[in-house]
Amino acid sequence: MIDKISTLGGYIHEYQKSVENPQAFWSRIAESFFWRKKWDKILDWNFIEPKINWFLNGKLNITENIFERHLFTRGDQPAIIWEPNEPNDENRVLSYNELFLEVKKFTNVMLNLGVGKGDRVAIYMPMVPELAIAMLACARIGAIHSIVFAGFSANSLADRINDAEAKLVITSDGGYRGSKIIPIKDIVDEALENCSSVEKVVMVQRTNTEVSFDESRDMWWHEAMAKADEENKAELMDAEDTLFILYTSGSTDKPKGIVHTCGGYMVYSAYTFKNVFQYSDGDIYFCSADIGWITGHSYIVYGPLLNGATTVMFEGIPTYPDAGRYWDIVNKYGIAQFYTAPTAIRSLISMGQEYVENKDLSSLKVLGTVGEPINEEAWHWYHDHVGKNRCPIVDTWWQTETGGISISPIAGIIPTKPGFATLPQPGIQPIIVDGDGNELSGKSVEGNLCIKYPWPGMLRTIWGDHERFKKTYFSTFENLYFSGDGVKRDEDGYYRILGRVDDVINVSGHRMGTAEVENAINEHPLVNESAVVGFPHDIKGQGIYAFVVCGDLSTGGEEGIKTSVRKGVTKIIGPIAKPDKIQLVRALPKTRSGKIMRRILRKIAQGDYSNFGDISTLLDTSVVEEIIKGALEDVKD
Repeated sequence: MIDKISTLGGYIHEYQKSVENPQAFWSRIAESFFWRKKWDKILDWNFIEPKINWFLNGKLNITENIFERHLFTRGDQPAIIWEPNEPNDENRVLSYNELFLEVKKFTNVMLNLGVGKGDRVAIYMPMVPELAIAMLACARIGAIHSIVFAGFSANSLADRINDAEAKLVITSDGGYRGSKIIPIKDIVDEALENCSSVEKVVMVQRTNTEVSFDESRDMWWHEAMAKADEENKAELMDAEDTLFILYTSGSTDKPKGIVHTCGGYMVYSAYTFKNVFQYSDGDIYFCSADIGWITGHSYIVYGPLLNGATTVMFEGIPTYPDAGRYWDIVNKYGIAQFYTAPTAIRSLISMGQEYVENKDLSSLKVLGTVGEPINEEAWHWYHDHVGKNRCPIVDTWWQTETGGISISPIAGIIPTKPGFATLPQPGIQPIIVDGDGNELSGKSVEGNLCIKYPWPGMLRTIWGDHERFKKTYFSTFENLYFSGDGVKRDEDGYYRILGRVDDVINVSGHRMGTAEVENAINEHPLVNESAVVGFPHDIKGQGIYAFVVCGDLSTGGEEGIKTSVRKGVTKIIGPIAKPDKIQLVRALPKTRSGKIMRRILRKIAQGDYSNFGDISTLLDTSVVEEIIKGALEDVKD
């Protein structure tokens, strides 16, 4: 098993070893796992091509490290505890033995459908146990899973299916989300009208709603599983074989298929889970994320299960049936570690103290946050009212691209500071550079957050587009991985994440490319042009502010156009991308060369009308005055 860091001195010692001799450090960690064939070489890399290969020629299967490795000692221990949307409905508890049986059976279902090593499988499902079973079954046969958050629209789902050329789609008839029933199969059917690669669809029965059923293509999960063989031997995988693709928004409209591989991702997600959360045998761990995001991949499924942990999977939302739902779950299962998003915390703060004050939260040992930096007010509320002033908060910085937590306190080991992600995890070598790529050494500096040495969990490429991979992450600053985030290092050497420096908005902890939203807005027949920026939002962290140029306002009026624009964005991308504010404008502030001066729009969206810097290159300065006037009128309204 992975050794756990247990003291601050132990962290300092481990970190120094990981920097002085990274290959020896990760070799020692990797020895904790079962390999069918040990690696010939730890690492082969350069950030110029770029090329990153860990554990070269090592052979393994990640599911053998979840099941075969643990069954003798943990077979009857709960692996996944599933809490349904309705608190009074029956939960499901799957032991390691039971989960293994379900995974083997679904593995055989896929093999019988002709799905094998290297094939891509798209998964678009609510938070039900079959989602975790499906992803683990893919990993067992070497199929590459591409999980799409089941809040994305049919268009967004189709884009991801087509980019990966998925052969199989796994979905459900519907899903519960609070008081709503989401028509998941209807969304899949609409998406598949434009997806030629998909041969079969396997559907879980969850809501028992009536759905269309294509006899030649569709099949029910429960019917297929009833006939499935219960025995299966895991596929032999190379350490650098692709484990999964996960799409993330970029600063251009097309989502990026982030590629993670079997060996390095296994080692890194397991190591960071064990250490950051200080997980001990017998703890019940609860991450409230959706498995459609990287947090769910690494810290609901792979990281916990690789450590033989018990992980809670929650179908619902934090405010249903009331704002005490998370705390009821903590009490019900005796949760030791709880990991959620600052957005959720701010939402619960706004609901009032009464939902948390009288709950028994005495089982909690560690609190965590993910997705964006947590603001100080939310940090203190979380610490005081949920943690009762005794639970350390791990404010974790990482990305889909990093595969696992990169900068974060280790619970109870590294002293915390509100608003700071504190110190890098062992193996992560951050560097702060200015706009020209010069390193800003020492303390009390601010600049661009880069990493100068590879770590096992990092992405290997963008699916089907290695040149875009190079351009996005390795071309801004020579020989460095560029995170896209700004950062400040204080006098204690602690890191504070300042947010994106590119055209990406962090909405409720989820990255949303501005170009992607603009393209969706521009689909509206009355819209000529748009520009989207982020602005501070009390709940979401960042909201979406859209400046929209329309040709004709007589059709439907201003409010009608705003409503239909929001509906259009929801249909094309999904509800998460719906603009919070829409301001209709005569024109956008552009330079004489036609470039939109977004920094002006960002300041206006933030309510700062004071100093726009050098605007001498603007084609028409009166446009800025008109936009400010319109923004002030919106504030009055």
